[in-house]
Amino acid sequence: MRRTQLRIALLTLTAMAGSVLVATAPAGAHAGEPTATAGAGRSHLEDSEPVRHVRIHLDGAALLDKVVAAGFDLEHGLKRVPTGIEGEAVVTAEQVTELEALGVEILGENEGFAWNQEADGGLRAFAANTVQPATHTATVRVVRADWFTTKGQGFLYVEARTTEGQQTDPVVTMQLENDAGRGTSFGFPRTMSRFVDSGQYMFHRNLFKLDRRPDQIRVTSSTGGVAVGTVSNWLEDAPPPLTANPAYKWDFVDGYRHPQQLYSRAEEIARQYPDIAEIVYLPNKTNGYQRKAQATIGGTGQEAVVVSSAAWGHEGGNDITVEFVDRPGANLPLAVKVAGKAIRVLLAKNASGALASTAAEVATALETRSQGLVDRAHPYRTNAGTGIVAATPGPVALTDFLDQKRAGAPEGDVPRGPATIPVLRIGKHRDGRNPGVLIQAQDHAREWVPATTTLETAERLVHNYTSDRETKKIVENTDIFLILSNNPDGANYSFYNFASQRRNMTNHCPDENADPGRRNSWGVDLNRNYRVGSGHDGYAGASTSCVSDTFQGPAELSEPESKNIIWLVERYRNIKFMMSVHSNGGQLFWQPGAYIADGRITTPRPPLGDEAFYWQSASRILSQVKAHRETVVTPENVGGSSDVLYSSAGNVREDLYYTYGIYAFGWEVGGSVYNPATGNWQGGSFQPEWVGNPDLVSGHSETMEYANGIMEMFRIAAEWGKDKKDPRSTLVPGGGKYRGPVDVRFETNEPATIYYTTDGSRPTMESPRYAATDFREPGQVFHVTETTTFQWFSVDAAGNIENNYDPTKKDRRNNYRKATITIKK
Repeated sequence: MRRTQLRIALLTLTAMAGSVLVATAPAGAHAGEPTATAGAGRSHLEDSEPVRHVRIHLDGAALLDKVVAAGFDLEHGLKRVPTGIEGEAVVTAEQVTELEALGVEILGENEGFAWNQEADGGLRAFAANTVQPATHTATVRVVRADWFTTKGQGFLYVEARTTEGQQTDPVVTMQLENDAGRGTSFGFPRTMSRFVDSGQYMFHRNLFKLDRRPDQIRVTSSTGGVAVGTVSNWLEDAPPPLTANPAYKWDFVDGYRHPQQLYSRAEEIARQYPDIAEIVYLPNKTNGYQRKAQATIGGTGQEAVVVSSAAWGHEGGNDITVEFVDRPGANLPLAVKVAGKAIRVLLAKNASGALASTAAEVATALETRSQGLVDRAHPYRTNAGTGIVAATPGPVALTDFLDQKRAGAPEGDVPRGPATIPVLRIGKHRDGRNPGVLIQAQDHAREWVPATTTLETAERLVHNYTSDRETKKIVENTDIFLILSNNPDGANYSFYNFASQRRNMTNHCPDENADPGRRNSWGVDLNRNYRVGSGHDGYAGASTSCVSDTFQGPAELSEPESKNIIWLVERYRNIKFMMSVHSNGGQLFWQPGAYIADGRITTPRPPLGDEAFYWQSASRILSQVKAHRETVVTPENVGGSSDVLYSSAGNVREDLYYTYGIYAFGWEVGGSVYNPATGNWQGGSFQPEWVGNPDLVSGHSETMEYANGIMEMFRIAAEWGKDKKDPRSTLVPGGGKYRGPVDVRFETNEPATIYYTTDGSRPTMESPRYAATDFREPGQVFHVTETTTFQWFSVDAAGNIENNYDPTKKDRRNNYRKATITIKK
């Protein structure tokens, strides 16, 4: 059995860019968000509160979840610091007060965590009684020590873990030292930063500048543990990108593109290059760039009434007017009269001739007596509607607000109604024989660079197919599916109405959050709407609040956009790789992506072989990003997303990996770029200026460098599809006779998963898997104290099994690997 597609069984689960955070309701209206109230002849639009840019600090993941659940957008650009999490926010004064009430600290202009660039004396800087005698055996492990350069500056990044890391009295501290090259002594002691997430000790780490590459590091804990590690290169000496070839065609995209432009170009490419491209139309139409026409009449008190049309605004709702009428007389009943699209509510009068209709009564009358023009009317937000409704000066026009364009919006109108999402499929052989690669961009509407990055890769593929050897190999050996914008409704809303829109436009809110003042806070976070590790199952990082920017939706796969992804991978089973492209944190990550906060119980970690394959692929992809203009995605920002970022319950990557065995990556393009002029890292944003300093943050530079990375992912998939070579594995130090206990481990010549037994039984896919010591660490070490026989085989990422062994059959060859460790007593 040469190839076996590994299916990762989802275990029974016992039961988290620029760096801008946009506060969403319930804290009040957004910047530029008018609220409709009663006015002369039409809705009066109140001015919104001014906003300001603030830096914030949260004491940990628990507060992060709490603030997200309250409706604030804390996605992207967050940074783990030793004392918690830091980020930025654009908020009103009222929202600042709400954040502080939740426990969020507002930082000053120059406050916040920064890596210490100078030696600080390490443990010697602490009081003597905090350092215990060095009586422990090895309690410290070096997880990684990576050297990289960017813009002429060298950096060393180190992660180390102590087995006593959870100790808090006293807190275990760690000291880092490095040499100055091979053969030199250790020096430059620094105190490492300790990181805790959701109450769980993660590791100690440091990032600091060095002018010379060290060969080794030494880490010492305050409890006496010591470990020495060898420094590795991170993204150094990357091979040149395809763009280095003078004949290679690139740099096709010259600005941001809204969904209509993206889809039009995708369809044009399919027409221009029919021999290698086609369009696959996804079956589930979006819910649409459309809104019900609304008005909030009578202010925001107990006398206010929120009115919504039955028809979409563009289908007649915008033509409706509502007038509250004060008639002369006494003892008059509440009545409703309709003439065409004009609704007149004749308010009730009491015996003394005073108005007597409450907001709740008027709302009920509008819903039941407006001849179908109004299908939703209710008191304002959480009001009971006990106030007496006042007459309006004249008819109030309902509106869907979609014609109120934001400053800087593109010219032209957006097509109203549901949209059909096209998938641009590129490949010479689109019949399932080649591995499929799915690139999904713009799940989150405000992230404009992922769409241009994906379009740039499409242009490179079709323009270079006949002239560039490497591109020809990609097109002939892969089957590529490109979704240029998976959230066209939200993306249009971001381009035309509210730039910070993250979700789709579907309003699932009950009455208390359904007034037009909340319209920039409606929608589902599509990357929280999937089935594995979801918020509905108790995982952290998704919200049940319909006005939160991480709203998970009313049910798993409730949205047509997420249903389409599942339809696509089920219809085209050759899809084996997937990249969900986001911005703007500068990370590349995979599973696990979510955890249950209490106990930090993650979704199952990938087998060690899959983890190694992810790391190998990440290194190749990010090397190609660096090759463009030396942008480095640092090692701290690579790995399992729940380790690198936070828990993101119900994300697409986990569903595709655990349900379908697809190698599913998440990518936050953009992020920080090192500025040699200032010596600091400069953060990005969701919509950076298209043309800016080419060495720093700009939409154009990010598009080009990350397109390099996606092209490398295509090459990885093409090589995976052609891989017919078996992996090789060994037991180190190997079988033989030993005079006492011995430590052994497995090694492989490529990323591969090892299945083994020690009880004499033949190994199968049901046997124990060789596992990592801990997350982000190499394989476990077996401490063998008595004679033991290991029997095993390895399976690489492409499904090739060592020695052509078939674990599903029993035959005479039994050509699995075997080694006996004999312990002489």
